[in-house]
Amino acid sequence: MAASKPVEPQTGGGLPRWQLALLVGTPIVLGVGAVYLWNRSRAKEKKRNEERKTPEGGSSPVRGQNQDGAASRGGGGGQEELSPLDRAQAAKNRGNKYFKAGKYEQAIQCYTEAISLCPKEQKGDLSTFFQNRAAAYEQQMKWSEVVHDCSRAVELNPRYVKALFRRAKAQERLDNKKECLEDVTAVCILESFQNQQSMLLADKVLKLLGKEKAKEKYKNREPLMPSPQFIKSYFSSFTEDIISQPLQKGEKKDEDKDKEGETAEVTESSGYLKAKQYMEEENYDKIISECTKEVELRGKYLAEALLLRATFYLLIGNAAAAQPDLDQVINMENANVKLRANALIKRGSMYMQQQQPNLSTQDFNLAAEIDPNNADVYHHRGQLKILLDQVEEAVSDFDKCISLRPDSALAQAQKCFALYRQAYTGSNSSQVQTAMDGFEDVIRRFPKCAEGYALYAQALTDQQQFGKADEMYDKCIELEPDNATTYVHKGLLQLQWKQDLDLGLELISKAIEIDNKCDFAYETMGTIEVQRGNLDKAIDMFNKAINLAKSEMEMAHLYSLCDAAYAQTEVAKKYGLKPPTL
Repeated sequence: MAASKPVEPQTGGGLPRWQLALLVGTPIVLGVGAVYLWNRSRAKEKKRNEERKTPEGGSSPVRGQNQDGAASRGGGGGQEELSPLDRAQAAKNRGNKYFKAGKYEQAIQCYTEAISLCPKEQKGDLSTFFQNRAAAYEQQMKWSEVVHDCSRAVELNPRYVKALFRRAKAQERLDNKKECLEDVTAVCILESFQNQQSMLLADKVLKLLGKEKAKEKYKNREPLMPSPQFIKSYFSSFTEDIISQPLQKGEKKDEDKDKEGETAEVTESSGYLKAKQYMEEENYDKIISECTKEVELRGKYLAEALLLRATFYLLIGNAAAAQPDLDQVINMENANVKLRANALIKRGSMYMQQQQPNLSTQDFNLAAEIDPNNADVYHHRGQLKILLDQVEEAVSDFDKCISLRPDSALAQAQKCFALYRQAYTGSNSSQVQTAMDGFEDVIRRFPKCAEGYALYAQALTDQQQFGKADEMYDKCIELEPDNATTYVHKGLLQLQWKQDLDLGLELISKAIEIDNKCDFAYETMGTIEVQRGNLDKAIDMFNKAINLAKSEMEMAHLYSLCDAAYAQTEVAKKYGLKPPTL
């Protein structure tokens, strides 16, 4: 978490992130807590949604028609001749009355009569009759008939919002997700993203599509080692991780560490020691195979080798392979307690990635129970609590971590960020200022902690102190010139602050140049390209990010972004609908 993207608590507030790729024409608003809000009042929304449930057209009589829809007689006793359109309208009016009375079969018969009577050149009226009959079929849950009639209505009136939305809902019921997404995307664009009902359906189908595609893709993906910078940042978030510390020749075995005067000679044939050497050389691709040798020989560094192998399985996104190794270390009661605690932290983090917060919490609590003085446990559990929006508990964990390791700059910075989140979401201006002062104190006491500057920059961006936020990102780059994510954040800042699209894209391109495995950079570039109207390029960027995703959940999110962009290309082809671009 410290190594990549900003913290995003799972509060459910605001719109989903896919809308950054779908909600084009809206200025990019970035930083912690940035959301797009629907502008229509609930009253208007309720009215609009109710209108969607009923057929169109009132029951007022047409020329020469009485209140029952029958032809009226003139004073001379002869029947006044009705035009075909008038007769069709009369049939439709009768259908509307049956519809409101819940007599849907009779309503369908009347709408069918209206369709047969209506002159073909009266496209607007004819599309309404088809849409009304679709509404009646919808009440009978005849989804194929709904799709058919809505399609006829849309052929006659390509921008018919009611028919498009009704067809989208029927396609969802038929499990035609792609078709549903295209229809609801058209509706969102036609309604300028102002209607909650259509936005929620788009969100729902995008998530379902994303999960389906990610499940298949993730299962068959080629494991990919992250960049050296990412790996180093990951290990830097642990201060009591035995496997990330240099292991010298002649070091005592874990079981001998508490026995004075006893040492265990390290043999050169140890796969684990070779893996450690490769770590120091940043030759990460050979680590898993060397650890496997140690595990197969049941060597004296078995627990360490299992944990190191599991860690790299997690880093390449292979949680299925990592879990058995982590389970084995956790269950080794005679293993060094710090190894077991570290395995619990990593398994707990894995569960959180898999959206299993209860299992994650259990693992962190067990880690705290077996190794109560391990600062890493409280540091990483604090991060978990922020993600669960349990800010007070997060602060408590960071305080515990700091009490155990007062020099933990990362915990100090993240505590400030937790306090800031709490104050910001609670709109408490005095507490916000206290948190901002806390950031100043952290960067003064820990001037070499890049994460302190990065988190402070996010808070400053929230407070629209853009110039100072930019300075903080510059400090990050000075300290960690190879950290691609900082360039992405700085690029996004230029868009919000100066509306400088060229500079923003230049910085994000620089991030990709520094680290061509930075999925966050590709995701952000794709989002911006959607907003510029470059949908094909956006889809290419999202696909590159998908191939780099480190978890199935992250991959599902990226597929949602990609599908949102792809749906827009289809809508543009079919209906000529292209929202305004940046």
